[in-house]
Amino acid sequence: MKFQDHVVLITGASSGIGAALARELAREGAKLVLLARRRERLDALCGELEAVGTSVVAHTGDVTRRTDLDAAVALAVASFGRLDMAVANAGFGVVGPVEKLGVEDYRRQFDTNVFGVLETIKACLAELRKARGRLVLIGSVAGYVSVPNASPYSMSKFAIRALAEAIGPELRPHGVAVTLISPGFITSEIRQVDNRGVYHPVAKNPLPAWLVMPAEVAAKKIVSAAYRRRREAIITAHGRLFVWLQRFAPCVLRLAAARGVSGRAEPKR
Repeated sequence: MKFQDHVVLITGASSGIGAALARELAREGAKLVLLARRRERLDALCGELEAVGTSVVAHTGDVTRRTDLDAAVALAVASFGRLDMAVANAGFGVVGPVEKLGVEDYRRQFDTNVFGVLETIKACLAELRKARGRLVLIGSVAGYVSVPNASPYSMSKFAIRALAEAIGPELRPHGVAVTLISPGFITSEIRQVDNRGVYHPVAKNPLPAWLVMPAEVAAKKIVSAAYRRRREAIITAHGRLFVWLQRFAPCVLRLAAARGVSGRAEPKR
Protein backbone atom coordinates (compact mmCIF):
# COMPACT_ATOMS: atom_id res chain seq x y z
CA MET A 1 0.00 0.00 0.00
CA LYS A 2 1.40 3.37 -1.05
CA PHE A 3 0.37 5.23 2.10
CA GLN A 4 0.34 2.52 4.75
CA ASP A 5 -0.05 4.21 8.17
CA HIS A 6 0.56 7.69 6.71
CA VAL A 7 -1.57 10.36 8.37
CA VAL A 8 -3.35 12.51 5.79
CA LEU A 9 -5.45 15.64 6.26
CA ILE A 10 -7.97 16.43 3.51
CA THR A 11 -9.91 19.69 3.40
CA GLY A 12 -13.22 19.86 1.56
CA ALA A 13 -13.58 16.14 2.25
CA SER A 14 -17.37 15.84 2.30
CA SER A 15 -17.94 15.45 -1.46
CA GLY A 16 -16.39 15.37 -4.91
CA ILE A 17 -12.62 15.03 -5.21
CA GLY A 18 -12.14 15.30 -1.44
CA ALA A 19 -14.43 12.36 -0.62
CA ALA A 20 -13.00 10.30 -3.50
CA LEU A 21 -9.48 10.97 -2.23
CA ALA A 22 -10.49 9.86 1.25
CA ARG A 23 -11.74 6.55 -0.13
CA GLU A 24 -8.69 6.01 -2.34
CA LEU A 25 -6.20 6.88 0.40
CA ALA A 26 -8.08 4.53 2.73
CA ARG A 27 -7.54 1.74 0.20
CA GLU A 28 -3.84 2.65 0.22
CA GLY A 29 -3.64 2.25 4.00
CA ALA A 30 -3.71 5.88 5.15
CA LYS A 31 -5.05 7.16 8.45
CA LEU A 32 -7.35 10.06 7.69
CA VAL A 33 -8.25 13.42 9.16
CA LEU A 34 -11.19 14.95 7.32
CA LEU A 35 -12.24 18.60 7.39
CA ALA A 36 -15.41 20.02 5.84
CA ARG A 37 -18.38 22.23 6.68
CA ARG A 38 -21.17 19.64 6.42
CA ARG A 39 -21.11 17.46 9.51
CA GLU A 40 -23.73 15.01 8.28
CA ARG A 41 -21.67 14.29 5.17
CA LEU A 42 -18.52 13.83 7.24
CA ASP A 43 -20.27 11.45 9.63
CA ALA A 44 -21.57 9.35 6.74
CA LEU A 45 -18.15 9.18 5.09
CA CYS A 46 -16.41 8.34 8.37
CA GLY A 47 -18.92 5.55 8.98
CA GLU A 48 -18.31 4.15 5.49
CA LEU A 49 -14.52 4.21 5.94
CA GLU A 50 -14.56 2.81 9.47
CA ALA A 51 -16.66 -0.11 8.22
CA VAL A 52 -13.74 -1.22 6.04
CA GLY A 53 -11.18 -0.80 8.81
CA THR A 54 -9.85 2.69 8.14
CA SER A 55 -8.67 4.82 11.04
CA VAL A 56 -10.42 8.15 10.51
CA VAL A 57 -11.35 11.24 12.50
CA ALA A 58 -13.21 14.34 11.35
CA HIS A 59 -13.49 17.98 12.29
CA THR A 60 -16.32 20.24 11.15
CA GLY A 61 -14.87 23.52 9.99
CA ASP A 62 -14.16 26.05 7.27
CA VAL A 63 -10.78 26.78 5.69
CA THR A 64 -11.50 30.49 5.93
CA ARG A 65 -11.13 30.15 9.72
CA ARG A 66 -7.58 29.45 10.87
CA THR A 67 -8.82 28.16 14.22
CA ASP A 68 -10.64 25.33 12.43
CA LEU A 69 -7.49 24.35 10.54
CA ASP A 70 -5.37 24.47 13.70
CA ALA A 71 -7.94 22.26 15.41
CA ALA A 72 -7.81 19.73 12.56
CA VAL A 73 -4.01 19.55 12.74
CA ALA A 74 -4.16 19.21 16.53
CA LEU A 75 -6.70 16.40 16.07
CA ALA A 76 -4.30 14.61 13.71
CA VAL A 77 -1.45 14.82 16.20
CA ALA A 78 -3.63 13.86 19.17
CA SER A 79 -5.18 10.91 17.33
CA PHE A 80 -2.24 9.57 15.34
CA GLY A 81 0.89 11.31 16.63
CA ARG A 82 1.87 13.14 13.46
CA LEU A 83 0.82 14.51 10.07
CA ASP A 84 2.45 13.16 6.90
CA MET A 85 0.43 14.76 4.13
CA ALA A 86 -2.04 17.60 3.68
CA VAL A 87 -4.40 17.94 0.72
CA ALA A 88 -5.67 21.51 0.27
CA ASN A 89 -8.79 20.64 -1.68
CA ALA A 90 -11.57 22.89 -0.34
CA GLY A 91 -12.86 25.39 -2.85
CA PHE A 92 -15.80 26.56 -4.98
CA GLY A 93 -16.39 28.69 -8.05
CA VAL A 94 -17.66 32.24 -8.40
CA VAL A 95 -18.86 32.91 -11.94
CA GLY A 96 -20.45 35.69 -13.95
CA PRO A 97 -19.49 38.70 -16.09
CA VAL A 98 -17.27 41.26 -14.38
CA GLU A 99 -19.82 44.06 -14.79
CA LYS A 100 -22.38 42.10 -12.76
CA LEU A 101 -20.04 40.91 -10.02
CA GLY A 102 -19.02 43.01 -7.06
CA VAL A 103 -15.55 43.24 -5.59
CA GLU A 104 -16.95 41.33 -2.61
CA ASP A 105 -17.60 38.36 -4.94
CA TYR A 106 -13.92 38.29 -5.88
CA ARG A 107 -12.91 38.61 -2.22
CA ARG A 108 -15.19 35.72 -1.26
CA GLN A 109 -13.62 33.61 -3.98
CA PHE A 110 -10.09 34.40 -2.82
CA ASP A 111 -10.96 33.92 0.85
CA THR A 112 -11.66 30.24 0.22
CA ASN A 113 -9.68 29.30 -2.88
CA VAL A 114 -6.48 31.24 -2.16
CA PHE A 115 -6.26 32.36 1.44
CA GLY A 116 -7.96 29.14 2.60
CA VAL A 117 -5.19 27.18 0.86
CA LEU A 118 -2.53 29.46 2.31
CA GLU A 119 -3.95 29.08 5.81
CA THR A 120 -4.02 25.30 5.32
CA ILE A 121 -0.34 25.37 4.43
CA LYS A 122 0.54 27.56 7.40
CA ALA A 123 -1.42 25.37 9.81
CA CYS A 124 0.17 22.12 8.57
CA LEU A 125 3.70 23.14 7.70
CA ALA A 126 5.46 22.54 11.01
CA GLU A 127 4.15 18.96 11.19
CA LEU A 128 4.90 18.31 7.51
CA ARG A 129 8.48 19.44 8.02
CA LYS A 130 8.85 17.06 10.95
CA ALA A 131 7.57 14.20 8.81
CA ARG A 132 9.41 15.29 5.62
CA GLY A 133 5.97 14.87 4.14
CA ARG A 134 3.83 15.91 1.23
CA LEU A 135 1.67 18.93 0.43
CA VAL A 136 -0.93 18.56 -2.33
CA LEU A 137 -2.62 21.67 -3.71
CA ILE A 138 -5.76 21.19 -5.80
CA GLY A 139 -5.62 23.78 -8.57
CA SER A 140 -7.38 23.58 -11.92
CA VAL A 141 -6.84 23.73 -15.66
CA ALA A 142 -8.57 27.10 -15.12
CA GLY A 143 -5.23 28.13 -13.62
CA TYR A 144 -3.88 27.98 -17.18
CA VAL A 145 -6.90 28.83 -19.31
CA SER A 146 -9.24 31.66 -18.36
CA VAL A 147 -12.60 31.97 -20.09
CA PRO A 148 -15.27 34.70 -20.12
CA ASN A 149 -17.69 34.67 -17.15
CA ALA A 150 -15.22 32.81 -14.93
CA SER A 151 -12.68 35.49 -14.01
CA PRO A 152 -12.90 35.11 -10.18
CA TYR A 153 -12.40 31.35 -10.31
CA SER A 154 -9.62 31.50 -12.89
CA MET A 155 -7.84 34.25 -10.96
CA SER A 156 -7.91 32.11 -7.82
CA LYS A 157 -6.51 29.06 -9.62
CA PHE A 158 -3.81 31.07 -11.39
CA ALA A 159 -2.80 32.20 -7.89
CA ILE A 160 -2.63 28.61 -6.63
CA ARG A 161 -0.39 27.62 -9.54
CA ALA A 162 1.91 30.56 -8.78
CA LEU A 163 1.94 29.61 -5.11
CA ALA A 164 2.86 26.00 -5.86
CA GLU A 165 5.65 27.00 -8.23
CA ALA A 166 7.11 29.40 -5.65
CA ILE A 167 6.96 27.27 -2.51
CA GLY A 168 8.02 23.99 -4.10
CA PRO A 169 11.71 24.97 -4.21
CA GLU A 170 11.39 26.66 -0.80
CA LEU A 171 10.15 23.52 0.94
CA ARG A 172 12.16 20.90 -0.94
CA PRO A 173 15.32 21.40 1.19
CA HIS A 174 13.18 20.62 4.25
CA GLY A 175 12.01 17.36 2.74
CA VAL A 176 8.47 18.56 1.94
CA ALA A 177 7.25 17.77 -1.57
CA VAL A 178 4.68 20.13 -3.12
CA THR A 179 2.42 18.62 -5.78
CA LEU A 180 0.07 20.80 -7.81
CA ILE A 181 -2.98 19.00 -9.18
CA SER A 182 -4.62 20.70 -12.16
CA PRO A 183 -7.86 18.87 -12.97
CA GLY A 184 -10.13 19.39 -15.92
CA PHE A 185 -13.81 18.50 -15.57
CA ILE A 186 -14.31 16.03 -12.70
CA THR A 187 -17.57 14.81 -11.18
CA SER A 188 -18.27 17.05 -8.20
CA GLU A 189 -20.86 19.43 -6.83
CA ILE A 190 -18.96 22.59 -7.82
CA ARG A 191 -21.30 23.30 -10.73
CA GLN A 192 -24.26 23.12 -8.35
CA VAL A 193 -22.85 25.66 -5.90
CA ASP A 194 -23.73 29.34 -6.24
CA ASN A 195 -21.50 32.37 -5.83
CA ARG A 196 -22.05 32.41 -2.07
CA GLY A 197 -21.01 28.79 -1.63
CA VAL A 198 -24.55 27.43 -1.23
CA TYR A 199 -25.24 23.98 -2.68
CA HIS A 200 -28.30 23.55 -4.92
CA PRO A 201 -28.91 19.81 -5.31
CA VAL A 202 -31.59 20.21 -7.99
CA ALA A 203 -29.40 22.36 -10.26
CA LYS A 204 -28.59 20.61 -13.53
CA ASN A 205 -24.96 19.89 -14.38
CA PRO A 206 -24.34 21.86 -17.60
CA LEU A 207 -21.59 19.52 -18.86
CA PRO A 208 -22.20 16.40 -20.97
CA ALA A 209 -21.42 13.22 -19.03
CA TRP A 210 -18.86 11.99 -21.58
CA LEU A 211 -16.65 15.01 -20.90
CA VAL A 212 -16.48 14.55 -17.13
CA MET A 213 -13.99 12.19 -15.46
CA PRO A 214 -15.37 10.25 -12.48
CA ALA A 215 -13.94 11.53 -9.21
CA GLU A 216 -12.84 7.99 -8.31
CA VAL A 217 -10.64 7.81 -11.42
CA ALA A 218 -9.20 11.26 -10.74
CA ALA A 219 -8.47 10.29 -7.12
CA LYS A 220 -6.32 7.35 -8.25
CA LYS A 221 -4.28 9.66 -10.47
CA ILE A 222 -3.91 12.26 -7.71
CA VAL A 223 -2.79 9.66 -5.15
CA SER A 224 -0.24 8.29 -7.63
CA ALA A 225 1.15 11.78 -8.30
CA ALA A 226 1.40 12.53 -4.57
CA TYR A 227 3.11 9.20 -3.89
CA ARG A 228 5.71 9.88 -6.59
CA ARG A 229 6.17 13.43 -5.25
CA ARG A 230 5.52 14.86 -8.69
CA ARG A 231 5.72 18.62 -9.13
CA GLU A 232 2.42 18.72 -11.05
CA ALA A 233 -0.19 16.44 -12.55
CA ILE A 234 -2.75 17.65 -15.09
CA ILE A 235 -5.79 15.39 -14.74
CA THR A 236 -7.99 14.50 -17.77
CA ALA A 237 -7.04 14.32 -21.44
CA HIS A 238 -9.07 17.42 -22.29
CA GLY A 239 -7.27 19.27 -19.52
CA ARG A 240 -3.89 18.40 -21.00
CA LEU A 241 -5.18 19.50 -24.42
CA PHE A 242 -6.33 22.89 -23.10
CA VAL A 243 -2.99 23.48 -21.38
CA TRP A 244 -1.12 22.50 -24.56
CA LEU A 245 -3.22 24.92 -26.59
CA GLN A 246 -2.62 27.72 -24.09
CA ARG A 247 1.13 27.14 -24.28
CA PHE A 248 1.58 26.56 -28.00
CA ALA A 249 -1.55 27.77 -29.83
CA PRO A 250 -3.29 30.38 -27.64
CA CYS A 251 -4.91 31.91 -30.72
CA VAL A 252 -7.22 28.88 -30.87
CA LEU A 253 -8.53 29.59 -27.38
CA ARG A 254 -8.87 33.31 -28.08
CA LEU A 255 -10.88 32.50 -31.21
CA ALA A 256 -13.13 30.18 -29.22
CA ALA A 257 -13.78 32.92 -26.65
CA ALA A 258 -14.49 35.44 -29.41
CA ARG A 259 -17.06 33.05 -30.86
CA GLY A 260 -18.95 32.77 -27.60
CA VAL A 261 -17.32 29.98 -25.62
CA SER A 262 -17.62 30.99 -21.97
CA GLY A 263 -17.83 29.67 -18.44
CA ARG A 264 -20.94 28.22 -16.87
CA ALA A 265 -23.82 30.23 -15.42
CA GLU A 266 -24.38 30.46 -11.67
CA PRO A 267 -26.97 27.97 -10.36
CA LYS A 268 -30.20 29.74 -9.51
CA ARG A 269 -30.64 30.45 -5.82
